[in-house]
Amino acid sequence: MDMATLIGVTVALVLQTLLGALAIWIVSKLNVGLTVAGFGGAIVAAIVIAVLTTLINFLLGSVFVATGISPGIWSGIVGLAIAVVVLLLSDRILPSLKVNGFVGAVAGAVMIGVVNMLIAFVVIGLQQAFAA
Repeated sequence: MDMATLIGVTVALVLQTLLGALAIWIVSKLNVGLTVAGFGGAIVAAIVIAVLTTLINFLLGSVFVATGISPGIWSGIVGLAIAVVVLLLSDRILPSLKVNGFVGAVAGAVMIGVVNMLIAFVVIGLQQAFAA
């Protein structure tokens, strides 16, 4: 891997972490069942959530491959279930993140998804504006 690629990957990881933290912080301000102690806590939560999600997706992916099951239409439901489980686990690990039970985890997961989508629209719009 050359230096330019390494720098690009590092910048992408930092930006993705900051955007994820922004989504968590915004959802926390909406009072839907998820609270985080400041933007620093949101950054730590974004990192922990990303690591847990990656591990769970890897393990479930291995199960699906080993059994020959294709998630297909179930991928959205499975993705939501994974997000809920990850939020509940993160609540146990992080003192700066609080989830108000199962309903709070579902509401938080849905709202994080919606806010992430809105942030993606803004980022894509900015990319297109600067590319023109």
